[in-house]
Amino acid sequence: MPDDRTLDDQLAPSEPIDRSDDTPSCDRSTSPRAAYARLLTRGPARARIVLATGVLCCLGLTAVAQGARDGSADPTPAAAPSALAERAEPDPASRSLERVAVSASPTRTADPDTTTPAPKKTTRKPVDPAPVVGLDNAQMENAEEIVRTGREMGMPRRALVIAVATAMQESNLYNVASGVLPESREYPHQGIGWDHDSVGLFQQRSSSGWGEVGDLMDPEFATRQFLSALARVPGWQQMRLTDAAQAVQISAYPEHYAKHEWRATKVVAACLEAGQ
Repeated sequence: MPDDRTLDDQLAPSEPIDRSDDTPSCDRSTSPRAAYARLLTRGPARARIVLATGVLCCLGLTAVAQGARDGSADPTPAAAPSALAERAEPDPASRSLERVAVSASPTRTADPDTTTPAPKKTTRKPVDPAPVVGLDNAQMENAEEIVRTGREMGMPRRALVIAVATAMQESNLYNVASGVLPESREYPHQGIGWDHDSVGLFQQRSSSGWGEVGDLMDPEFATRQFLSALARVPGWQQMRLTDAAQAVQISAYPEHYAKHEWRATKVVAACLEAGQ
């Protein structure tokens, strides 16, 4: 038969309470499950349920508070292992990033603009001009050396034309050793001449104070010697080419330099254009 009494009536002090459990209170289990089981076996049904629920909540709050004090309880419910696996599986990359973040110390991300290597600067190499006015490769290379050296010395184009024309007359633009000086043949040369001890592109003589034989066999050194002497000739810029060359060379044939002027002009122009 249903119990029609109100909750207050069911909990009245006058109602006898079942004390059938004679186990001493000190021996009874204090766990929430044991307390809930004992309450269900006592008193009217609804009173037992209400009291059991209240006691269980209180015991649960007490356990949570005790865990918080001990530092052993995590207020956030732990997810089931299967649920964690389902969340992690779709994005394996995130797990890799997480492991890196834990194991590696934080580093500043480099600016991609600053990590891109700058292109190396390259020096433009002058293109050798093809031989002009009937010269071969060796003659053209010697003419280029004369022009290059003159430009390094800061000499004007007119001086370069005079130097090339002079070398055309003296050695046909070849670096010539001397048959009289065996020493001169120890150096790189492109032919042998027999005009006393004259050597090199400008047939300069060591015995006349132009320099050591080995130096005069160097096209660059020989060119510097000739242009330095030309620069010391007063008014050479206004002279005819053959007169300027003769002032330096003191040749027995002073007019012979003039015939090479037009060819020397074209050769110098080709060298300068290639060196731009």
